[in-house]
Amino acid sequence: MAVEADDEFQKELIALFTQEAQEWLQQIHVALDELQQGPPADRHLKLAHTIKAGLTNLGGSAATINLHEVEQASFSGLPLVKAVEDPSVPLSAGAFLALCKQLGQIHDALTRATGVAFDAESATKDVVPVTVPAQEFHAALSDLISRMAGSTAMPCHVAKTIIAQIEGMTRNGVTHCDAASLREVLERGAEVEQAYAQMVQRLGPLVADGIEKIAQVPIGQWNEASVEWKAMADHAAELWSVSQQVNAVEAMTFFTGLQSFLTLVMEQRVMPPVSQFKKVESRLRTMPTIIQEWAESGRRERRAIEALLPTA
Repeated sequence: MAVEADDEFQKELIALFTQEAQEWLQQIHVALDELQQGPPADRHLKLAHTIKAGLTNLGGSAATINLHEVEQASFSGLPLVKAVEDPSVPLSAGAFLALCKQLGQIHDALTRATGVAFDAESATKDVVPVTVPAQEFHAALSDLISRMAGSTAMPCHVAKTIIAQIEGMTRNGVTHCDAASLREVLERGAEVEQAYAQMVQRLGPLVADGIEKIAQVPIGQWNEASVEWKAMADHAAELWSVSQQVNAVEAMTFFTGLQSFLTLVMEQRVMPPVSQFKKVESRLRTMPTIIQEWAESGRRERRAIEALLPTA
């Protein structure tokens, strides 16, 4: 009887925590949306504080009822808030993308821990969730990957990510997936990937222009172009970082190589011919198109996945 009483008490605690978590997440999302719009400095600080307080409350409450994955995901967001809280520093796409991705990890951790859909709107809605058996949906996604394999050169990165999430849920005893939660994951992923594609479109040509300019400068004058070298290196590092965050494997591999190339040449450890500079520059100028195609492929894949979900 004591064990049953403990289980019931834990369920009540989780139910209360779920209600609070919905409210904190809604506050965080609203604040983050406004922060992206470039508010005045005092408002910027207040919004950053709201996000930080929401993450702290979420992580602290999760710790008290032993939801350690939620606790870790929440507290891991605090350094990302610190990176965007200074209003005198422009909000970079990379920093915003990292914070969005971390919120996505919090959503996923909450769903795995509670089986409840967590999105910015659900705190104000009182609806009966529509679910799909986890194993059944896992099989449907695996079948989708097999069917799409022959029709596209792009990897089915979305379906593979969802499958990994479902496997994590089933390990935690969740037998059914919430359809609304899955749609939220798909929508959020599409927004993040589009922001990533736009960032590559913005920074890729800047690095390519820098490489084209450096290639025309005599080696003896490279030291005089230290500002240009640093700008290129910083942009390449940011492109690699955001590629890693969205798991764009092909792009991540290229930007890793780009960083190594820039470092070796900048330190004059290698002296590549002009033709090598041209190859790197040409590849950089094609990357925005490649990434946009990758994002478009993800959108098509998301539509196919959404078609597998039950409707209300």
